[in-house]
Amino acid sequence: MAKVAKRIAKAIDGLERSKLFALDEAVKEIKSRASAKFDETVEIAMNLGVDPRHADQMVRGVCQLPNGSGKTVRVAVFAKDDKADEAKAAGADVVGAEDLVETIQKGQINFDRCIASPDMMPLVGRLGKVLGPRGLMPNPKVGTVTPDVAGAVSAAKGGAVEFKAEKAGIIHAGVGKVSFKESDLVDNIKAFVDAVIKAKPTGSKGTYLKKVSLSSTMGPGLSVDLASVSGQ
Repeated sequence: MAKVAKRIAKAIDGLERSKLFALDEAVKEIKSRASAKFDETVEIAMNLGVDPRHADQMVRGVCQLPNGSGKTVRVAVFAKDDKADEAKAAGADVVGAEDLVETIQKGQINFDRCIASPDMMPLVGRLGKVLGPRGLMPNPKVGTVTPDVAGAVSAAKGGAVEFKAEKAGIIHAGVGKVSFKESDLVDNIKAFVDAVIKAKPTGSKGTYLKKVSLSSTMGPGLSVDLASVSGQ
């Protein structure tokens, strides 16, 4: 515990916690203060003026990070015949149909993203109670139910990040690694914020984007000046 406390103290030393940081300044601070022995993820938290309990205020979508996420994403695909071959050729880690349903029902979920061709959805529907709570249920709104399974696999492997507003109207996501160049992180963050803004629901009233914070996995959170990420 002493080591952890010492690292936290070092991470916040001289940091003006109440300050609003310009995006490039926040990224520089996060990179310089990351001290874990692994490549920490740069995480974004966005507070939105929505109540996701209302259907017309749900915020959900996907963002293709221009410089990738830095994360190795394991992809499972529900497909048969030619579509299964296409998925495998695109780099899918697990491909199947009834056999994949049985594997998942046994509790073997060795993947981070789940994609399905439309004809497989009646089969996949049986797994709603298993995949739904884990955020893995294929959904056409985020491009994971599609006839283009190869394209979806490539997108997932290349840095496609799904997002969904939680109960309090907050979105969390990883937008890169501290080892990334500052400019690459800035581009990723701007792209993510832009995708969330474009996903603004019809029922959102008043201020939509209220707050943006950035942190590394083990580092302190920094509040970001909204004008530097969204032009607001």
